[in-house]
Amino acid sequence: MEDADAASRNPPIPAAAYCVSVRRALLGSAAVAALAFAAGAAAALPRPGVLVPASSLGGVRLGEPAAQVRAALGAHGVCRGCLLPTWYFTYRRFDQHGLGVELVGGRVSAVYTLWQPHGWRTPGGLVLGMTQNQVTGQLGALLPVTCAGYSALVKDAGGARTAYYIRNGRLWGFGLLLAKADPCR
Repeated sequence: MEDADAASRNPPIPAAAYCVSVRRALLGSAAVAALAFAAGAAAALPRPGVLVPASSLGGVRLGEPAAQVRAALGAHGVCRGCLLPTWYFTYRRFDQHGLGVELVGGRVSAVYTLWQPHGWRTPGGLVLGMTQNQVTGQLGALLPVTCAGYSALVKDAGGARTAYYIRNGRLWGFGLLLAKADPCR
């Protein structure tokens, strides 16, 4: 009955049309590498990045102005098929590992890892690549959301939704979105 109660308090999140390229990145497709990128690599992308739940990912905060993100992370690629303006910051030109940043009104509305950048972690010790059981063992109950080819375990707090992306039973990526936003990308 506890699951039914949780479902009534947390109705299904409607699917939104997001960038297909990002969904493919989470699924392991090489499509992201084919995107046209701005000249130069994102030299300022953190190695490794840190997810501070409900606060920041890779140093990027929700609501942060686009110019501030660009100043902090450097050169970026632009998604040409996304509904929202979306920037990709990667370690090398045409590399698939890095950070995606969505913008609404010139401000960050979502930030998420691309592929599984090596060593990205939380201050609490979660590291990309850990098992789903390790994630839930450390964080407790999270709301599961089924996406196409992967799932997201989410928690809303402080006006933000923190997403832990799971693929094949392993922690594949992190996301930080506006509270109650669809985590599927």
